[in-house]
Amino acid sequence: MNDQNITDRNGRQIELKARMWRGLSGKVLMLTVIFVMLGEVMIFLPSIANFRITWLKSRIAMAEVAALASEAAPEMEVSDKLRRELLRGARVQAIAMKRDGVRQLVLRGDGDQMIKEHFDLRKKLWFGPVMEAFEVLFRTSDRLIGITDIPPNMSAEIIEVALHEKPLRDDMLKFSVNILSLSIILSLIVATMVFLAINYVLVIPLRQFTHNMLRFGQDPEDASRIIEASGRADELGIAERELQQMQLELSNTLQQKSRLASLGLAVSKVSHDLRNMLASAQLISDRLSMVDDPTVQKFAPKLITSLDRAIGFCSQTLKFGRASEAPPAREVFAVRQVVEEVIDTAIMQASSSIVLYNDTDDEVEIDADREQLFRILMNLVRNAVQALESAMSSGMATQQCEVHINAWRDAMTTIIEVRDNGPGVPEKARNNLFVAFRGGARAGGTGLGLAISHELARAHGGKLRLISEEGAGAVFHIIIPDRTSDAGLGKRGKMGVA
Repeated sequence: MNDQNITDRNGRQIELKARMWRGLSGKVLMLTVIFVMLGEVMIFLPSIANFRITWLKSRIAMAEVAALASEAAPEMEVSDKLRRELLRGARVQAIAMKRDGVRQLVLRGDGDQMIKEHFDLRKKLWFGPVMEAFEVLFRTSDRLIGITDIPPNMSAEIIEVALHEKPLRDDMLKFSVNILSLSIILSLIVATMVFLAINYVLVIPLRQFTHNMLRFGQDPEDASRIIEASGRADELGIAERELQQMQLELSNTLQQKSRLASLGLAVSKVSHDLRNMLASAQLISDRLSMVDDPTVQKFAPKLITSLDRAIGFCSQTLKFGRASEAPPAREVFAVRQVVEEVIDTAIMQASSSIVLYNDTDDEVEIDADREQLFRILMNLVRNAVQALESAMSSGMATQQCEVHINAWRDAMTTIIEVRDNGPGVPEKARNNLFVAFRGGARAGGTGLGLAISHELARAHGGKLRLISEEGAGAVFHIIIPDRTSDAGLGKRGKMGVA
């Protein structure tokens, strides 16, 4: 895959294939080399200690052979020349053996030398020999050391030798270099195989995966940019299939929203022009209502009512088509005042057979936007009135039709209840009750009023809920919490009232 750049949705150039050492492949290669080298170091510690002990034991074995050779001489006396040859062959400076509790110096080199340090190979330890081996490696000067061990051939109880440490250090350095060279070669071989395997199995598919996501992010509505699943059975294959499904759903949703946005713009334009035409027709119908003709008097109210509803529908459609509602301009005021305004407005449109009650106490206050609360209540009351009028026209209303509005405080929350004694909300309308154009609770309804009211309640951080069951009348609760910044403020009391 060649180096490529792509521009994301924010206009930034993104390099799809990083350089060797900055990319995932390079990091995997470096980490593999490091881990293999660390493993080799862990192996090297006991190896170098074991090498030192083995080297010393080999000198013990050769020293035992030299001691036995000297004892085999006639009358156990050896010439100076033979003594030097035996010590040179064993590569030691002196040999002593202990038999039957008696220690005897068997061979000794020329000159007097002091042993600097003594080591007993009979002790079975781990950490000590490792530290001793590293001390030998890092010591630059030579010294004479003594070694004690059990002879391999059991020719005596104990054998002791004195030897120079420099030959041991030289052989240990050679061994260390060999181990280091082998470790480097092994690390490179293993790292290369791991690199090639991971690069083929993981890195290249992930790079293609990332490339697809960036391309899809540039234009999610382009179906040709949706990833094609490779059919792998591992976790990456599952991720590809899930990403493909999500991209398909997102692409279809965005295409649908684009079409709906275009359709909504067209509907808004049509609704605007239609509202103007209906307003003109409403003026003409008002004049028709003044005509004394009985037929005109019979049909004029129905015509006016139909025109009012059509104009209201167009107005609601235009309001809902806005990008967003203005943020609530909240203030604290009495709920009863707004309820009175709502009832005064609704009475003008309601039938005389419907009675509206304001059951709210004067002391109940709310922290909300006055105009938006009026719109919420007006939509709910209008729906209740229309539901009751529909029930009366169909003969379903068997008692006086009433709408009750009540409010109370619950801790830092105000709850407003709008209740009617109509037929209630049908079951089929409950699933999409607050969805525009889908949640109409009555025949011919659009559901815009409830959708707008629900949106305004949520803008206050509150909720709009349907409480009642089907057939028991409609009961809606408007739940508006106070602003949290005011939660700790006190209230001014009235004089003479505890």
